[in-house]
Amino acid sequence: MTAGIAIGLAGLPAIAADAAPTKTWSGITPPLSTPWTDKVSPTNALPDYPRPQLARPTAANPEWVNLNGLWQYAGTDGYSAPPIGKDLTGQILVPYPTESALSGVQKHSEFMFYRRTVEVPKNLTNGGKHVNINFGAVNYDATVYVNGRQVGRHLGGYDAFSIDITSALEKSGPQEIIVAVHSPVDSANIPVGKQRNEPGGIFYTAASGIWQTVWLESVQPASIASFTATPDVDTSSFAITAGFNGDAVGGKLKVDVLADGKKVASATGAAGGPMTISVPKPRLWSPEDPFLYTFQAKLTVNGKTDKVESYAGLREIAVENVNGKQRITLNHKATFLLSTLDQGYWPDGIYTAPTDDALKFDIQKTKDLGFNTIRKHIKVEPARWYYWADKLGMMVWQDSPALPTGRNANLSDADKANFRAETARMIDQHKNVTSIIGWIPFNEGWGQWSVQAASEVGAQVKAQDPTRLVNDRSGANCCDTPGDPGTGDIIDWHQYQGPALPAPDAKRASIDGEHGGLTLTIEGHTWPGAPINPYGSVKDKKELNDGYVANTKVLRDQGAPYGLSGAVYTQITDVEGEQNGFFTYDRKVEKVNEQRVREINQQVIAAGDKTPPAPPAGTPGLAGVGAWGFDEASGTTAADSVGKNPLTIHGDATRVPARDGATGTALQLDGSTQWADTAKTVLKTTDRNYSVSAWVKFDQVGDAFQTVVSEDGDTVSSFFLQYSGADKKLAFSFAGARALATGVNVEANRWYHLVGVRDITASKLTIYVDGAAAGSVSVLGNSDTATGGLQIGRGKYDGKPVDYLDGAVDGVRVFDRALSADEVAQLAKG
Repeated sequence: MTAGIAIGLAGLPAIAADAAPTKTWSGITPPLSTPWTDKVSPTNALPDYPRPQLARPTAANPEWVNLNGLWQYAGTDGYSAPPIGKDLTGQILVPYPTESALSGVQKHSEFMFYRRTVEVPKNLTNGGKHVNINFGAVNYDATVYVNGRQVGRHLGGYDAFSIDITSALEKSGPQEIIVAVHSPVDSANIPVGKQRNEPGGIFYTAASGIWQTVWLESVQPASIASFTATPDVDTSSFAITAGFNGDAVGGKLKVDVLADGKKVASATGAAGGPMTISVPKPRLWSPEDPFLYTFQAKLTVNGKTDKVESYAGLREIAVENVNGKQRITLNHKATFLLSTLDQGYWPDGIYTAPTDDALKFDIQKTKDLGFNTIRKHIKVEPARWYYWADKLGMMVWQDSPALPTGRNANLSDADKANFRAETARMIDQHKNVTSIIGWIPFNEGWGQWSVQAASEVGAQVKAQDPTRLVNDRSGANCCDTPGDPGTGDIIDWHQYQGPALPAPDAKRASIDGEHGGLTLTIEGHTWPGAPINPYGSVKDKKELNDGYVANTKVLRDQGAPYGLSGAVYTQITDVEGEQNGFFTYDRKVEKVNEQRVREINQQVIAAGDKTPPAPPAGTPGLAGVGAWGFDEASGTTAADSVGKNPLTIHGDATRVPARDGATGTALQLDGSTQWADTAKTVLKTTDRNYSVSAWVKFDQVGDAFQTVVSEDGDTVSSFFLQYSGADKKLAFSFAGARALATGVNVEANRWYHLVGVRDITASKLTIYVDGAAAGSVSVLGNSDTATGGLQIGRGKYDGKPVDYLDGAVDGVRVFDRALSADEVAQLAKG
């Protein structure tokens, strides 16, 4: 913890768990207040310098005029002329969005005017300097007027923009600034993330108008507009690129590099030319040591010098082959990216954190809980958020804000082009952020107009920034426009409660992109309206802690050692209708035991560079370790002909003639009340291979799942040899992965020989039908660990028996190793 952060958090007031909501500066009481609500007033609305990576002239002593504070405000009709020279009747506290309590408005208007006057200090214009007005972000379409003259227009709700207003300024006196804003939110096909005009469920209150800091600064006629120091760990150097405003032709750029305040390197070159600076005794950036170099840049053109200060860490992120599997590496070391989902919402400020201490809080608490990564979920934050992630040592997956859901088939070429353009601007403005290690253009197919679109946009992103990872599609296994594009650096599955355990392939590392979501509602700390429980409720804090630890042990034992490179838990705080955070939405109640969470998280990260143990060899031959022929003709038991685990038959199930060509009898089940099970676990499924075979005849096939063989876990079967009604196919499955028998048309009243093979070394589930491989899926681990008996004719899900078999089963056999294709073929002939 740095000194600055320690001061910020130590200054938090003690908050009683049942503290009443605090009124804002305007007298409005937010639905929930945070510990920082009463710290906000018209005289101190986000007073911190907003752009730490392009401070002018230095971060410690910036020269700027903060325009945050009270502005005149009015909703309008979208047709009226801007109120030039006219007072507006309302007021708003900038930069809090109009829907927020902190704004003093707490209401959405699609069209709105902001107005204020400001005296521009003489030092900003002396010596022929230019004056820029800068906006951190405005949602969505902003037109800016100065002294009655339109000086610029910007479309896009998440990127910063600057306008040179020098020519519109009066020589003296107050200067009038008007900002006209159109904020359609999800009524237009524009990037909006989770904002909705009618929020509910997993979609939230809109954040319209100005929602990040507004400020004035002076620059030379030719000035530095952007600065990027791209690190190269292998050569201990930074490649310097800068963008310029004005005519920089013939100018010189000088860059000094400082470490702990001392100059360690320097370079001078032509403005716009290539520049590389090597640093001696390099110190790499990592979550354990988030060291940052300071860069002081000077652009000199025609005798006038523009100065800025920036910073960057020396770090490298990649996908590399480690012990035969593609893994994410940080500075060439396999590193497990253990992440929270962070949506960046606040009950008093909606999209805008009430104070800079509040902005730091979520990042610091994520670190305290033992995570090393944050997934910034379909929102772009103010620059100071990334500054704190850089300083504290938190890696960041950065999502593109999504287009509205449910319209993928109706997006126009212009909608698609605009999404591409806004994604490109997001990347361009954040290229210098050390903590961002990867980009995610699409989440669960929201706004993704085709499977191929993920590949196309991902390629665009990779071409723009080849130094970071690109996860073309988070949640390739679910939701809108489902399907793995097969491209990018990452394979990403979502599974609630999960975790998902996708296997890396020959080129891509794999992560769990979302899982968890254990829901615990804390009375008095919830957003108005009915909470939702999409993923699984717990009754108290103890059950939440126990559930999180048990869930995360799967990552430690089954994911990280076997090649999984990361996981994202939903989520750091509650958000409106969702009550699945580590903290309540108001940040006043921490629901989990920080020490317990941190301990298991550190164990997961430590497991990320371990080599898994080789699985046991297993029992040779085709007899297996358990075999049941159901040839007793009658009775409530079925003998195990090779082991010591007889089956108990339930529900008065009957015997019928065996399959064609076989002697004896088979077991007939009715699809609802009949099944058979062993008294104890037959197949151990942890850290080892196994195979399951059976003959089956379905009396009917349709939309229902029917399980032939499974083995009980605590809440879910550890595997399912089954008919998948959702796919109309035969399958061998885990709860989060399904190997489907493609090309097999499943018919009623005919016998099939099914074999499911789990090969943990190859990270595969394979389904064989009638002796031939019919489908496979790559997956790590072993889903839920087998803790109960072997089941014939049913499965288990959410703690309950499910998926009863309507048909006959015969010749069940299980193996404690992975059968080869030749062995499966032999078995099918028996």
